[in-house]
Amino acid sequence: MQKILIKNGIVVDPLTKTEVKRDIYIEGGIIKDIPLKQKKTGFKTLDAENSIVFPGLIDMHVHLREPGYEYKETIKSGMEAAIAGGFTSICCMPNTNPVNDSNIVTGFLSDKAKNLNLINLFTIGAISKGLQGTSLANIGELKESGAVAISDDGNPVEDAALMGRALLYSRTFDLPVISHSEDAKLRGKGVINEGVISERLGIAGIPSIAEEIGVSRDIMLAGYYGVNIHIAHISTSGSVDIIKRAKQSGINVTCETCPHYFSLSEDALLDYNTNAKMNPPLRTKKDVDAIVKALYDGTIDAIASDHAPHSEDEKDATLDAAPFGIIGLQTSLPLTLRLFYNKKISLMQIAELMSFNPAKILKLSGRGSLQNGYLADVTIVNIKKEWKFTKSMIKSLSKNSPFIGEKFKGAATAVIVDGRLIEIN
Repeated sequence: MQKILIKNGIVVDPLTKTEVKRDIYIEGGIIKDIPLKQKKTGFKTLDAENSIVFPGLIDMHVHLREPGYEYKETIKSGMEAAIAGGFTSICCMPNTNPVNDSNIVTGFLSDKAKNLNLINLFTIGAISKGLQGTSLANIGELKESGAVAISDDGNPVEDAALMGRALLYSRTFDLPVISHSEDAKLRGKGVINEGVISERLGIAGIPSIAEEIGVSRDIMLAGYYGVNIHIAHISTSGSVDIIKRAKQSGINVTCETCPHYFSLSEDALLDYNTNAKMNPPLRTKKDVDAIVKALYDGTIDAIASDHAPHSEDEKDATLDAAPFGIIGLQTSLPLTLRLFYNKKISLMQIAELMSFNPAKILKLSGRGSLQNGYLADVTIVNIKKEWKFTKSMIKSLSKNSPFIGEKFKGAATAVIVDGRLIEIN
């Protein structure tokens, strides 16, 4: 393993709540004290002048599509997109073909990632067999094979009794449940947010209450059984209010949102842009403001991309026919940095939302901080770099982003993964 000395960077460490200019020394894949007598050779020096040094960024909600849909994304291409976006760890959702509901698929994913030796890949197993919502997957087997959480993301678990059993099993196996909280029947055949824009376009809408009822039910189940639950990709002001009240009442709930929910509103669909079609859908400007406020006040615990690749042929369709989802690994950090530049959140909050809290929620020991003894996962960011996101720079096999052509300020220039340096061009 490399010996690395990172010099002159502003180190943001959420564990100690410190943001100071200092050096970091890495040896054997671990952050250590800087040797008193540094040798002139034997280690690589990285000059992080004018850069921020974050604990390695963790995206806890990514769809890699392999196995089964490799034309959209592979583990390799997804990891390459993650590196370009400044991530050292990503967590892949189970809606592949076959579904990751067994140790066989979990083992395949883990082995493939180890052979690629790019960044850390953590697997999320299914709650139900085949994501069908009728019977539980073997949760103990998934935990033993390395899964760090369970989720039926892409599908809500409609059977409340089944969800309740999943929550109880999660306590037994100390495995977080990540819920796609939604009332599928209320969603119906909706395509975009139900409201003025859907009426103007003549497109079936998805009411905000469909999400909020799902969030309420899942939180009530967690509160009743006295267990933890994590709510994925919240998008409405109502969901924010429900989660805030639940936290105040002592229920163990955490949640995430995605950059598109604090960067875009339903207005992005006025030109029928299928690259702005996702589920949950883009909501109103009021909802966007509520999400931003909830990031600032701590109601929302994490930012995750919900990276969902689809081929250009699939997205080159009507709004009704095109699949839900957008890619997000390469735009997640720069969109979040926009909030910093707009004085909505601090650099410390970015470190918490994109590293420390995901590590804590998923129990990823040794990650999320830059203190001595922690694993050497580091993200170095030039927050002053100005650049334009073009289609040609997309590392993903799919190009379905509504942010192509956007100008950004701030980009990752290097990541260190378990002590191994990867420089970003």
